[in-house]
Amino acid sequence: MSFAMTMLSWSVIEYNHKYEAIDEYKHARELIKWGTDYLLLTFNSSATKIDKIYSQVGGSQNGSSTPDDHYCWQRPEDMDYPRLVQEATSGPDLAGEMAAALAAASIVFRDNPTYSKKLVQGAQTVFAFARDFGKRTPYCRGNPYIEPYYNSSGYFDEFMWGAAWLYYATGNNTYISLATNPGLSKNSKAFYMFPDQSVLSWDNKLPAAMLLLTRMRIMLNPGYPYEDMLRMYHNVTGLTMCSYLHRFGVFNWTKGGMIQLNHGQPQPLQYMANAAFLASLFVDYLNATGVPGWNCGPTFVSTKDLRSFATSQINYILGDNPMKMSYVVGYGNKFPRHVHHRAASIPSDKKHYSCTGGWKWRDTRNPNPHNITGAMVGGPDRFDKFRDVRGNYSYTEPTLAGNAGLVAALVSLTTSGGTGVDRNTIFSAVPPLYPGSPPPPPPWRP
Repeated sequence: MSFAMTMLSWSVIEYNHKYEAIDEYKHARELIKWGTDYLLLTFNSSATKIDKIYSQVGGSQNGSSTPDDHYCWQRPEDMDYPRLVQEATSGPDLAGEMAAALAAASIVFRDNPTYSKKLVQGAQTVFAFARDFGKRTPYCRGNPYIEPYYNSSGYFDEFMWGAAWLYYATGNNTYISLATNPGLSKNSKAFYMFPDQSVLSWDNKLPAAMLLLTRMRIMLNPGYPYEDMLRMYHNVTGLTMCSYLHRFGVFNWTKGGMIQLNHGQPQPLQYMANAAFLASLFVDYLNATGVPGWNCGPTFVSTKDLRSFATSQINYILGDNPMKMSYVVGYGNKFPRHVHHRAASIPSDKKHYSCTGGWKWRDTRNPNPHNITGAMVGGPDRFDKFRDVRGNYSYTEPTLAGNAGLVAALVSLTTSGGTGVDRNTIFSAVPPLYPGSPPPPPPWRP
């Protein structure tokens, strides 16, 4: 959820003019505030030091037949079984992402100084908790309600991501010093160049963090002492973009033209949408500085090639695929009708369905009585095949995090409201990097 809020905030900061043009700016801000208000309630956001975060409400244990969020199929308003609240007394991964979300949102709401300040304060508090050296166990570790579902591969990427956002939100140099600390890139394996490192997801922020820091190099050119690390982040960001291009053969592609960023595993679309957003954003950063492309080894690649990658993947999601099907509910004529979603699948018949009484709606072959319009489902398999079956969440489950990446990619690719990014808003709290010009000397008199 925090990742979804960070992605939405990032897209609003970069493309507020586009959101305004399609009359979605206020709506996007309402969505972000809904999320950040919730996040601020999960820890003592008015304190400067905390010792716990309420990390999850509800959940399920694998194979359990106790009424819980997986076993029961009910409308949210009918759920009456107990839902456990998980507490994290250590959580560098979770708290690092929460800090990123609150810091990014503080830039979105800079026209509301009271709320913006509250978000910055919360971000600093939760980031200090993330960085607490005695509490570096990932929040999922050993928790049967979290580990099987939200297992974290590490937390140094969240440190880089959270620190970058906090620097942009506060202008405090300790954050940029941390984000460009060689130890951080070493521990996050930022320069190892495994293909998986270039895949942005709710678990891996590395490619996004490095692109966000590359933005600083391209547009502010801060020089010493940050230049060496920023140059390396810039280089790796370039290589990440190379890896998304079909001709370099880094990732497998389906016959129908979908990049397989998660090795043909289920629910591929969220990774594609995230990659499309990063690629489109990188193009806009280069365009903003008049740079026509970058090098992939000896090959020069133009920004047009990268933009067409981003466009092709989003077009695939919207229906340009072998199934001729839009994977966004309500878009086009052919889209999933059996979405794995409790509220969408149960009719508004004023009847209360118990935990297991709702199973008949889960298992029916009839289409959902309600369309969850705008939701992107998990997506097809590695053979471009899609089964519109409610019981198979691999194909038909929509997620908050996946949809945030889709919204970001769509707004980056639309030309409504003009093209390009808002160059300066993101840096509004960053102090001038160079001393101002001295006043001119007094006129010389003999």
